[in-house]
Amino acid sequence: MNNADFKQRFLFPETDIRGELVRLDESLEAILGTHDYPLAVQGLVGEAVAAVALLAGTLKFSGRLSLQAQGRGPVSLLLAECTHDGQLRALARHDGELDTAANIGALIGDGTMVITITPDQGRQYQGIVPLEGDTLAQCLEGYFQQSEQLPTRLWLASGNGRAAGLMLQRLPDQVASRDANRNQWEHLEALAGTLKMEELLDLPAETVLRRLFHETPPRLPEAQPLRFGCTCSRERTENALLSLGADELKTLLDEDGEATLTCDFCLSQQHFDAVDLAELIRRL
Repeated sequence: MNNADFKQRFLFPETDIRGELVRLDESLEAILGTHDYPLAVQGLVGEAVAAVALLAGTLKFSGRLSLQAQGRGPVSLLLAECTHDGQLRALARHDGELDTAANIGALIGDGTMVITITPDQGRQYQGIVPLEGDTLAQCLEGYFQQSEQLPTRLWLASGNGRAAGLMLQRLPDQVASRDANRNQWEHLEALAGTLKMEELLDLPAETVLRRLFHETPPRLPEAQPLRFGCTCSRERTENALLSLGADELKTLLDEDGEATLTCDFCLSQQHFDAVDLAELIRRL
């Protein structure tokens, strides 16, 4: 796979165990480049983006998956999204001094993590769990244990403007027996546990998978490219202004005569002059 940013699914024949491996470079650079994040926040954002890219592999429809963590720590919000076709975006809000070596509990504090799956057509699904664990990977493993009831292990790494992730997941027993799947799961989980974070970040995906699972080589479907992509638009910004209501827009028109809204993700701006605001008011 020549693309610097990609997601590689891998399947173990004759088992009900699958995996995903994600590598991010250019897309993470685009996400971090628009914000002046401290190193601790950069690392957290990188892990979150790798995580949603991994989790979006479960989508069987057009839509997006988002991860949102909120707490009372110095990082009050962490948000990352991935669409079914591999578009990524993320942001964080922080305040105060940050310890680069702090774990997720110290950075975000007591709070919750929400996984939201939003199909382009159909109902939205949300899973909410407390933030419990020293790392984002551990928090997500807890989410799968509580909400999805699927044994899932994740390894996330982020640093020097790059991020990567590895996920193993045991699916319901269909191809193999329960005992066979359990034994293979324990074996593969132990092998993946030997992975060093610098190997996950630096080595080619094929090398990582070959070193870990050379005894039971997985099947590798075609990798999916990943890229930065923000869903902000003029239409979405108009809808946000319309949601304020006629009275609020009239006050905005009378007092300021214009409005400029900035996207929190990509920092692009949409400007509405007096004529634009008057037209929005007319539509209400």
